[in-house]
Amino acid sequence: MPLRALVVLSFAAVLAACSSDKPQPAAAPKAPVASKPAKELGPLPAYQRELSGTLLNIPVGAEVELALLVIDERGRPQGLLASSTLSGNGLDLPFRLRFNPEAFPAGARVELRGRASKSGQLILHLPPLRIAQAQTQATGPLRFEKAP
Repeated sequence: MPLRALVVLSFAAVLAACSSDKPQPAAAPKAPVASKPAKELGPLPAYQRELSGTLLNIPVGAEVELALLVIDERGRPQGLLASSTLSGNGLDLPFRLRFNPEAFPAGARVELRGRASKSGQLILHLPPLRIAQAQTQATGPLRFEKAP
């Protein structure tokens, strides 16, 4: 057998051996570790304000959405001032939500609302938290409730 044919045949055998139809075993879930915020925002610019706090007991793999909303007299959202999406890690989850204070409507009701979903299903929601002033504030720890 010529050397070239032997090399090609050996190469084909190695490629066939490397490919596998068997599914790879699932990796064992990692223990939760304290995480840094998903993206560092840097220092707060002079033209922005910020809500910050900690979300308690967010399950691993849950997607958390926070929104600062303008609410009408019937309790319906009328405008979005800021929003953020975070991933749950099983531990307390710090958040920072920046907004423009000039967009904060005078005399209107503004609320921080949140929801957590896992695999596309709503699992938790944050009771609405009223934000009275357009200034930098710490909300402290916030606890989500089970969704109905």
